[in-house]
Amino acid sequence: MFSSNNNFQAMGREKDKLIGKSCKELKEKHGFDKDGLYYLKSSTGVIYETFCDMTTDGGGWTLVASIHENNINGKCTLGDRWTSQQGNLENFPHGERNWANRVIFGSAEGATGDDYKNVGYYDIKALDVSVWHVPNDAAMEHWKASAIIRYHTNSAFLSLNGGNLYELFQRYPLKYKGGTCQTDNGPSVPIVFDFGDAKSTKEMYGPSTYGETEPGYVSFRVFNYEQTPMAVCSGVKVIGCNSEHYCFGGGGYFNPARQCGDFASWDWDGYGTHTGWSASQKITESAVLMFYR
Repeated sequence: MFSSNNNFQAMGREKDKLIGKSCKELKEKHGFDKDGLYYLKSSTGVIYETFCDMTTDGGGWTLVASIHENNINGKCTLGDRWTSQQGNLENFPHGERNWANRVIFGSAEGATGDDYKNVGYYDIKALDVSVWHVPNDAAMEHWKASAIIRYHTNSAFLSLNGGNLYELFQRYPLKYKGGTCQTDNGPSVPIVFDFGDAKSTKEMYGPSTYGETEPGYVSFRVFNYEQTPMAVCSGVKVIGCNSEHYCFGGGGYFNPARQCGDFASWDWDGYGTHTGWSASQKITESAVLMFYR
């Protein structure tokens, strides 16, 4: 019994040696080179499982979050974890605050079928982000092949913003009337495409948005005309003020109310019609996966 217990403890210690703080650490220290699920250990000792992209641009990318629009017709209702699940309430302007808190939810394997956020979102200190747009409900083993867009930054911009998105949104809070469009937006960061290209990504949003964006960037904390902050604008730099039609996530109050929700007003001129201000069905029905390295 004593011997078995010692063996068990030894096996545990050996396994612990193979758990890193990030996928980058697993890649560099242990040589793991296959995409898939791995166990990571936070700075406080929490062990969690997430997906590692070990092949793109040298690998070492840790999945930390996904934004999945479960029902664009439900405006700030159940499932809108990246804005508000409590309705469009002026006295609840910060919404769920999940961009800037330590609440975790969902599972890595289910990240294209529901929202996901793990400990790494606020615990890992990283330099860059990678973003994938993957069709809803795609099986994990098909994520990379089925993605409609994949890109990453390579400028180490997170090092200037606290090392992760949690810290970035402390610096750029998602506060209603906390700024004005164009004047008070957060950083816009150049991106490198791993699949897709800048022009086709920009054109997945509604045609009426084309004059409001520059392709080839990822942007953070962007205000619209009504001073509502949007969290992330994927693939574009914002030069206009109707960001609710091509950015996602944000606070808990939108004016008018039909803008409220994780994918906000991507359906303004009809769901998936790709006319006027409406985004294409292809991008509307894809979850956004966010990685650190």
